[in-house]
Amino acid sequence: MTSRPETGFEMGARRFGRVNWLGLAALADREIRRFLVVWTQTLAAPLVTAGLFLAVFSLAIGPARGEVLGVPFIAFLAPGILMMTVIQNSFANTSSSIVIAKVQGNIVDTLMPPLSPTEILLGYLAGGVVRGLLVGAVIALALVLALGQGIAHPLWLLVFLTLGAAFLGALGIAAGIISNKFDQIAAITNFIVVPLSFLSGTFYSIATLPPVLEILSRLNPVFYLIDGARFGMIGASDASPVLGLVVVIGSTLAICSLCWVWLRSGYRLKP
Repeated sequence: MTSRPETGFEMGARRFGRVNWLGLAALADREIRRFLVVWTQTLAAPLVTAGLFLAVFSLAIGPARGEVLGVPFIAFLAPGILMMTVIQNSFANTSSSIVIAKVQGNIVDTLMPPLSPTEILLGYLAGGVVRGLLVGAVIALALVLALGQGIAHPLWLLVFLTLGAAFLGALGIAAGIISNKFDQIAAITNFIVVPLSFLSGTFYSIATLPPVLEILSRLNPVFYLIDGARFGMIGASDASPVLGLVVVIGSTLAICSLCWVWLRSGYRLKP
C-alpha cells in the first residue's frame, strides 16, 4: 500500500539541525508587510488612543491625584499606557493573522512550505514584535515630547517592551490556534487580554491595594511588564525589575513552548 507523500509542514517538523532562513524571512516579511499596509489603523490609531487616555486622566484626576512613586500622576501613568498599547497591538497582530487565514481557508499556505514549528512560531512572532516595538517607539517619543522628561533607563525600557511584545505575541498565536471564528478571538481579547492589561497596575500602584488584591496582582505576568516599563521610564517601580525580568522571560518561554507543541502537531490547524 502506497503511503501518501509528506506535506511541507510535516517535513519541516522533522528537521532539527537546519534552519530554513529563506522561508523564515519570507514569513516574517509577510507578517510585517501585513500591518504596514494599513499603518493608519495599526500605528497611527494606537497613538491617538494613548493620547486620549492621557488627556482624559489628566483633565479628570491628574491635578488632584498628587504624586505616585515620587513623580506626578501623569508621569506615573504614561509608562503603563505605553506598555498596554504595545502588548495589545502585538496580540492583535499574531492572533488576527492566524484567524483570518483559517477563516479564509489559506492557512495551508503557511503549513505546506518546508517550515519547522520553530520557524513558523518565529515568523509570526516577528510580525507581532515589530508592530509592538514600532507602536512603542512612536508613543514613547510622543510621551517624551509631551511630558518634557527623558527616559531614566532606556535599555530596561527596550528590554521590557520587547519581552512584552513577544509574550503577548505568543499568546496571540495560541489564541489564534484555538479560535476558528472572529467572535472567539474577540472573546479572548475582551475577557483575558484586556483584564490582564487593566488590572496590572496600569492606572495605579499596587501598593495601595488590599493585601489579597496585591498578591493577586503579583501573580499577573502583565503586572511585571507594566512595572518594568515604569522603571525604565521614570526609574521607580513597585517590584524589582530583575524579578520582573525573570517572571516575564519564564512566562514567554512557557507560552512559546505551548505554541510550538500545537504547531508541531497541527492542533486545530490541519483540515
